[in-house]
Amino acid sequence: MRVVAPSEVDLAMQAVEAGNLVVIPTSRWYMICCDAGNVDACARIFAAKQRPIEKSMVLVARSMDAVRQRFRLSTDAERLADSFWPGELALLLPWREPADETRYHMVGSPEALVTYASGVLGDLAARASCLVAATTANLSLPNAPGPSINLAEVREFVAKSGADVSVVIDGGVCPTANHLTIVRCADDRTELVREGAVHIRAIMATLPTVE
Repeated sequence: MRVVAPSEVDLAMQAVEAGNLVVIPTSRWYMICCDAGNVDACARIFAAKQRPIEKSMVLVARSMDAVRQRFRLSTDAERLADSFWPGELALLLPWREPADETRYHMVGSPEALVTYASGVLGDLAARASCLVAATTANLSLPNAPGPSINLAEVREFVAKSGADVSVVIDGGVCPTANHLTIVRCADDRTELVREGAVHIRAIMATLPTVE
């Protein structure tokens, strides 16, 4: 496992494109990432975390144009994206094409969990030739420690999980230690799924009628 600085994000990009796993810092906590279309790489993350397969990873979009190309965005989804992307919000969005839904099912089907990130994670997604999937760097077990917020906790996670991580970007301590806020944006309904780093008051200020 190679530990590098945020300025060396291209090393993480190359690792992801080669089918390897990487760990990337965010303001919330560290995320373990791979090529979203590489079923083997995604499966290795699920196995290492002991994460239920029905709990999809998040797709990290490289741009808003890329999101619109693959997903149907309702008016509410567009408003939320305009207000909070890039940032700490994830949207559950319906796929446009069955082929994409099938290929990238590890990030959700018939709807995918999508975010447009800032910081190092956003840089990785923007530079990679593949789509990036991510989830928190921790074991998905009762009473297990929460997601890693510093390099020492990442090392502990890798040691306990046996995850075959190729590159870790050391971003120091993640200050907010909170989840992405998740909102489901169907064609005819918008609902809050999970409150996280983006507060419910901020969501309600943007969409007063959200459920």
